[in-house]
Amino acid sequence: MLFDTLMLAAAVAAAATPPVPQEVAATPVAQPPGCELHVWPAERFSSMTTGLLGGGLLDAAIHADTDKNNRTQIASALDSQGQVDALNSLDLAALLKVHPARVIVHNEPLVRHTVNDIKTRRSDSQASCYSELIVADLFYQKAAIYGRTLRALFIYRDFGANGQTATRIYKNWGGNGLKLFPPKPGEDVSAANAELTTVFKADFQEFARNEAAAQTASR
Repeated sequence: MLFDTLMLAAAVAAAATPPVPQEVAATPVAQPPGCELHVWPAERFSSMTTGLLGGGLLDAAIHADTDKNNRTQIASALDSQGQVDALNSLDLAALLKVHPARVIVHNEPLVRHTVNDIKTRRSDSQASCYSELIVADLFYQKAAIYGRTLRALFIYRDFGANGQTATRIYKNWGGNGLKLFPPKPGEDVSAANAELTTVFKADFQEFARNEAAAQTASR
């Protein structure tokens, strides 16, 4: 009888003891593939100053030295690093209204004459979600009537899902006015250079608005 009572007590105690938890391996959660947006700066800079003659060979000859100096200063203020830094300070994917993407900048410009000819990916990335933003040209213009403007030509290329060739290409200019560039002789160039960077970003924002509008219209 005593033996039966002891066995019953042991069984009750064992039932009351919580089981030792077993470690279960976590099931990995599938993550969507990350999107990449690759960015290249412009290789080419140009300047055109026109006076009352309204352009032409004579006007170009008169302002040849001025335009040469302007190109040199723009290339200094907005060199490859300056361009990618300016663009990288913006939320490019949000402005373009595309998939959130990891922005990968390339400091070495693409060879200009190949930009339109090559439709395949310009990087060796194999990301399944892939797009490109190329700055093709930076163009300063001073006209007797319209004043001073910095224009930038951008190309956005979307490769779709796992595409190796661009399925959608949008190419357009952005252009905004300048007040400080080019600086007068003896003036501090830092303010004019800062203005070039600010206006370059405004040019992209204008381009992005137009690209997003074109994207919406095509749906």
